[in-house]
Amino acid sequence: MPVRQLFATPFYEGALDDPALIAELERSVRALARDDAAGRRWARDHAYRGYTSYASLNDLPVRDPAFADLRRRLDRHVAAFAQACAFDLGGRRLKLDSLWVNLLRSGGGHAAHLHPHSTVSGTVYIAVPPGAGGLKLEDPRLAMMMAAPPRRPDAPEPLKTFVEVTPAPGAVLLWESWLRHEVPSRSASGERISVSFNYR
Repeated sequence: MPVRQLFATPFYEGALDDPALIAELERSVRALARDDAAGRRWARDHAYRGYTSYASLNDLPVRDPAFADLRRRLDRHVAAFAQACAFDLGGRRLKLDSLWVNLLRSGGGHAAHLHPHSTVSGTVYIAVPPGAGGLKLEDPRLAMMMAAPPRRPDAPEPLKTFVEVTPAPGAVLLWESWLRHEVPSRSASGERISVSFNYR
């Protein structure tokens, strides 16, 4: 008797394909990391190894033309993902709700979390040093697998408990905001730079 796969979790992988924009965004992130004292203070107070504008700046697309250009491109990626997810938006489009930058130093990471009150979340990767690792995604059914045995190492990707995606600079990754994800801590040399965002 055949076995069907049900309740798929969509995950989108795209690219910016614009080296000039990627370089401009890297310059902008490094300038923010230097000049945003409130962001540096938040990172220090929350033991964040590096810098993030998460709690300090909410107007990057207005503040910097590189982020305005990025927003226009993200709108197209998110519209394509919404179509692939079969969202019934009643003729409307998802709208950017928040956008922040991350500059992680060696040993830095993000604990597992999700993004409540959003529909689609994602990250654009600007700089990914060798060994920096990627984005680790968690099977959303994990909390309900009370008596399930662990999966074999050779399990097909749709059956794995965790999937780690290792991006290249310019990668655009999108997922539904309820999907738990994390950035495992790595000891790679160099700084991992990304721009994260939510649409609702």
